[in-house]
Amino acid sequence: MRAMNEVLVVQGRRLEPAHIVRIRQLIAGNPGWSRRRLSEALCAEWDWRNAAGRAKDMAARSLLGKLQGRGLIELPPPRQRASNRMLWRKIPPQHWDLRPVVGTLPDVGPLTLQEVSTDAAGRVRFGAALAQFHYLGCRGAVGENLQYTLTDASGRLLACLLFGSPAWKCRARDEFIGWTPQRRQERLYLITNNMRFLILPCVKVAHLASWVLGRVLRRLSADWQSKYGHGIVLVETFVERERFAGTSYRAANWRCLGATSGRSRQDRYHRLRVPVKDLYLYPLRRSFREQLCA
Repeated sequence: MRAMNEVLVVQGRRLEPAHIVRIRQLIAGNPGWSRRRLSEALCAEWDWRNAAGRAKDMAARSLLGKLQGRGLIELPPPRQRASNRMLWRKIPPQHWDLRPVVGTLPDVGPLTLQEVSTDAAGRVRFGAALAQFHYLGCRGAVGENLQYTLTDASGRLLACLLFGSPAWKCRARDEFIGWTPQRRQERLYLITNNMRFLILPCVKVAHLASWVLGRVLRRLSADWQSKYGHGIVLVETFVERERFAGTSYRAANWRCLGATSGRSRQDRYHRLRVPVKDLYLYPLRRSFREQLCA
């Protein structure tokens, strides 16, 4: 195990050598503890909570994993296979009304936009729609996230949007913001990624995509504040070039910063090639740079 004599910033926390020593003591003094129990104890000891007062257990667990990856601590073996519950759980079958919906926005009638991440039935329908109709499927979202559904007057589902964790690093985005690596570590939580955007294939309504993007963006930061105790100042998304032109994002006034390099965040050895994507950004506040860089 490596010694540590420098100050680190991991998961937005400043870690001095004494912090690493204390984590090692917790591990050595509680050999029967699971990784989850260790992360819970760390949150309690540091009083590490989000702005809404919830313990940042997942952030603590990620921090421990990164420290082990650097050879600074040695965690107990995982007790169960790491999995994404949305990936492995069988989503109950749903009945979909796939009769064509065509025309203009006034033709469709009153539409309802709901945030359903805290509603069990809403989450099931949301996940089922992504699993069946989105080309990337449904793998759920790790960490802070919001899930929106758009329905018509009869309750028929028309669209789904998922917002979750942003890319850890993105050269074009980071240069556009102008922040330092340290500020990125500290302020990344103020950005979210539009990870999924689905309009059901039977829905062909002119301008619906840009309209619903606009409606979501007007309430996104307030909804994040309500759920997590802090707002959002910038939204990003990545659009696969070979599949989509990004028309709805451009129509909703998102800014295109160009293409990615065709590499994945899992590409540790620069060998994995993935589809080239265009990066789009949408600032929710004029002062987003000041809030991200200050």
